[in-house]
Amino acid sequence: MIQEKELVRGLSTAEAERRLKTFGLNELSHKKRVSPIIIFFSQFNDFMVWVLMTATVISGLMGEKADAITILIIIIINGILGFIQEFKTEKSLEALKSLAAPTCKVYRDGNVQVISAKNLTLGDIIILESGDRVPADGELVQCNSLMVDESLLTGESVGVNKGLGKKESNLYMGTTVLKGKGLIKVTQVGMKTEMGNIANLLQNIEEEKSPLKERLESLGKVLVFICLGICAVVTALGILRGNDLAEMFLLGVSLAVAAIPEGLPAIVTVSLALGVSRMLKRNALVRKLPAVETLGCTSVICSDKTGTLTQNKMTVKEVYMNERIYNVNQEKLPSNPMLARAFVFCNDTNYNFGEKDVEKALYGDPTETALIKLFFREIGALRGFLSMSHRVYDIPFDSSRKMMSVIVKENGKETCYIKGAPERLLERCSHIYEEGKVKTLTYQKKKQIISFVEAMSNRALRCLAAAYKDSNLERGEDLEKNLIFIGVAGIIDPPRPEVKDAVLRCRLAGIKPIMITGDHKNTAYAIAKELNICNTIDQVMTGEEIEVISDKELFSKVQKTRVFARVSPSHKLRIVKAFKKNSNIVAMTGDGVNDAPAIKEADIGVSMGVSGTDVTKEASSMILMDDNFATIVAAVEEGRTIYSNIRKFIRYLLSCNLGEVLTMFLASIFYLPTPLAPIQILFVNLATDGLPAIALGVDPADKDIMKQKPREKTESVFSRGLTEKIMVRGSLIGVCTLLSFLVGIHFGFDLNTSRTLALSTLVMSQLIHVFECRSERHSIFEIKFLTNPYLVIAVCTSITMLCLILYVPFLSKIFHTTALTIGQWLIVLFFSGTIALINSVYLYIKVK
Repeated sequence: MIQEKELVRGLSTAEAERRLKTFGLNELSHKKRVSPIIIFFSQFNDFMVWVLMTATVISGLMGEKADAITILIIIIINGILGFIQEFKTEKSLEALKSLAAPTCKVYRDGNVQVISAKNLTLGDIIILESGDRVPADGELVQCNSLMVDESLLTGESVGVNKGLGKKESNLYMGTTVLKGKGLIKVTQVGMKTEMGNIANLLQNIEEEKSPLKERLESLGKVLVFICLGICAVVTALGILRGNDLAEMFLLGVSLAVAAIPEGLPAIVTVSLALGVSRMLKRNALVRKLPAVETLGCTSVICSDKTGTLTQNKMTVKEVYMNERIYNVNQEKLPSNPMLARAFVFCNDTNYNFGEKDVEKALYGDPTETALIKLFFREIGALRGFLSMSHRVYDIPFDSSRKMMSVIVKENGKETCYIKGAPERLLERCSHIYEEGKVKTLTYQKKKQIISFVEAMSNRALRCLAAAYKDSNLERGEDLEKNLIFIGVAGIIDPPRPEVKDAVLRCRLAGIKPIMITGDHKNTAYAIAKELNICNTIDQVMTGEEIEVISDKELFSKVQKTRVFARVSPSHKLRIVKAFKKNSNIVAMTGDGVNDAPAIKEADIGVSMGVSGTDVTKEASSMILMDDNFATIVAAVEEGRTIYSNIRKFIRYLLSCNLGEVLTMFLASIFYLPTPLAPIQILFVNLATDGLPAIALGVDPADKDIMKQKPREKTESVFSRGLTEKIMVRGSLIGVCTLLSFLVGIHFGFDLNTSRTLALSTLVMSQLIHVFECRSERHSIFEIKFLTNPYLVIAVCTSITMLCLILYVPFLSKIFHTTALTIGQWLIVLFFSGTIALINSVYLYIKVK
């Protein structure tokens, strides 16, 4: 048996590092990462690329070597751009996975430390509590009412009770602590654990696909067939008119490559990944990519109060004892050793024994540390009394009981101390401790205490009562009966200063902010009113009220309720279901293991990064790294922005592709010369489709994006007039490109010059259109150009590329272009800019 001193000391840092080198990291072998070389060459493993390369070879064999080399260069450049996108996405997702890695509490150098689970090694002493995931295989060395879910390994859903010195004393990586607490000594790590035996199964789990990406992939397949059909028609009509067979074949392939938005799903993934990275900078870690889409639909945010809406910096402000309330900041508390002992001993605060300053030495639940800070001085030797050796038995806090009990041994005598919700403790008390004497607790005295508690709650104080018992200390349910009431501590947790503004932003965005708390109704109402979450006490509902009504009645009541007080985790699940039944998209926060069902039921499950348990994090879609409500609102805004940006580049890509196809199709229908050479079509695909589309994916949000109502979850990405915008603008691009070509023919320009006019008009139309796509509600005149420098750089790059193939003789010869004069540029700008100008003026007038 491990000695007590060794138990709380754990390994030294030096010894832990030595063992890590010997036994390796505590992690399962990862799926082999795809090398950058394979990622690069996979960019060319595409049907359209192979067709284009075949056409290039044919073109080269027929003597068009310059065209063949140029097309090959374009293919390689496109491959490099695709590689950069995919490689950056992989890196981003890897970084996010590492940030989401589990942590655990261990004893190192005599102190409790929170470390990454992968840095555990043999001999480490791990502290386990309800809701924790066991990070390595180990053997119990100390436990109290410990029950573990081992269904991951055994398939049995019934929890297993653990104990010392028996078969059930072993714990295994990946299992979950359902209740109780304990210490385990690590016996196996990494691939040598029981979990290591099924590691290969874990490697085969595929990443979740975004529903939007799946829909766009389906759309892409439809567009492929449509575009291939049009390209076949263009090619056939050209051949029938007597055009060169090889040239028309290359034209058809080039048009197909340019017209088919094969990169659309990839750009969606890149946009989502970049959005996830931006969210991380705002302290929101997204665990599941599809959650980003759902965030933009959120219409209800159900949030815990403590630590999320408030600062989680608890201080005791008032204390009730001896028939009166004492203000801690204004008067000295009279001596009450039983009250001090109850709040200090019945407490799970951790203590850094190497730190002399008590303020810095304490860490753990803020409510419990606040009690320690106020009452420890009356006891004295805090270090000794906080040691586990003085606690001989305990019943951990349970959200349904709302109490915690411990039996402490002092000077050979055992005493039970209890703390919890005042109304729950009063039910179990038969006596009261006042001014050093134990008296009978009468019904009138109970009513008086309840009135004092209500008054404290009305001042937004969280009230915790204390009681004790020094006889009949039978282990079990009877332990918490016939108690002696001592007093109540009123603890204040002020609201976070940024939350009030976040609540206002929610309201403007059509989102209902809902507070859910275990606190007293009056305490919850006082905080909620200060934050403008609710206006009247009628908007507050308690767990007791939820308990006695049906789901149908709850469904009706949640529509007007803004605060739920004194609720249990089972109530949270019913609340989420009721809101969802009301056709809401619900985001739900939680930290405890019992919150996991409600978090999983919610459309967006949000766990606490600081105070959340491993089980809750596992069930959630998003983790708040700072436990802050304002971070949820920021994530919702980011989710809306990402979805908006996806619509932007869908609008841009499909409009441009439609314009290209329509230009060639109309020319074929009207028996006109082909307005664009194959190499020019490929150039347009390179110059305008890639960089500007990606730059739209990082476009900042519209200034009024959080003033719009949440979109429906089932809403099509083409809803709200997007299809009409694509069809109209794409048609205009195609018609204007063809008209500029015809103007060139009309003025007697040669075919290359006329095609150069068409090419320049097509490119400039698309580059002007990309700025129109930045907003669906505002015109170009209202959008500041420099708010997206990446887009400006992308457009300037595309214009530079156009000028190079027009004015550099070597390139001009390859792309069959001519140097345009000022007069010819005016023709280009007229056709590319006039329609955009008219469209912007119309939108400006319409919005105004």
